[in-house]
Amino acid sequence: MNRILKTTAIAAAVMSVAGVAQARDQIRIVGSSTVYPFASYVAEEFGATTDYPTPVIESTGSGGGLRLFCNGGGDDTPDITNASRRMKPSEFERCAENGVTDITEAFIGYDGIAFAQSNANEQMNVTREQIFLALAAQVPQNGELVDNPYTRWNEIDSSLPDREIAVYGPPTTSGTRDAFEELVMEAVSEDMEAYGGEGYTDIRADGAYIDAGENDNLIVQRLSENTDAFGIFGYSFLEENDDSLIGSSIDGVEPTPEAIGSGEYPVSRSLFFYLKNQHSDDVPSMYEYANMFMSEQMIGELGYLKGIGLIPAPEDLREEARNAVESQEQLELSDLQ
Repeated sequence: MNRILKTTAIAAAVMSVAGVAQARDQIRIVGSSTVYPFASYVAEEFGATTDYPTPVIESTGSGGGLRLFCNGGGDDTPDITNASRRMKPSEFERCAENGVTDITEAFIGYDGIAFAQSNANEQMNVTREQIFLALAAQVPQNGELVDNPYTRWNEIDSSLPDREIAVYGPPTTSGTRDAFEELVMEAVSEDMEAYGGEGYTDIRADGAYIDAGENDNLIVQRLSENTDAFGIFGYSFLEENDDSLIGSSIDGVEPTPEAIGSGEYPVSRSLFFYLKNQHSDDVPSMYEYANMFMSEQMIGELGYLKGIGLIPAPEDLREEARNAVESQEQLELSDLQ
């Protein structure tokens, strides 16, 4: 081997060991199961209408995706991660510690968390407090906290049906789980004297709550098999399966696009994806994909993604979010606090 070839080989080996990203055409995406259907739609359109291959997308949950995204800047780490909640300050700090120091946040719209069952049943409308009492690991009784004794819904409130409490829901790595804990568990318990004004998010582990994994479609399938059970998942999955499922109103508000978009529905949340700008030179298709995702054709009031369950943000927020992506605006820790 001549000296030039030998030097080139050594340099390539050093770059590989150092984890420096290598140029490639195919985008690698991980993250939220809720955002997955929207990202998949854009990815298929991107593959069909550009010269680039269809991006590879893996549904890992929001927390799992951010963990992979923040592992470093090397070619073996994802370019983009989807999230059904905002990045946490602790995740941003972990990214920085691992050399992921240039991130752009893309806000795509809204989604609601549905509490749904098989439409073989009559609609069961609930309050957040009733859901909390069904699922909390410990609940107040006679002025003290005890292990949750409730096994049937009518034990919580006589107006509820005499049915076993069985709820299929997301795991701890899921952004849907994070949002559910914040918008239901914390919101209810902060107003309960027994918890001392602190938010309580511990979910019971005695079988009433069944961890159904990251695939929301599996929850839908299980609800058709166990018609006594409920499921917790993104509104888009309820809309896609309205021929077999029925959603509950929560605190008297039906899960509709209008109620979710206005914030009236009490369990609504924002959806995002995050771009690793350090990969943009080596993965040139990354921002073409991102700009397509942020286009009015996708996330607008008449966009394709609305047809599969995305709740569009108001026009001024869509424009602001689009500008942040187009300018590769760098996310700061202070933005998340």
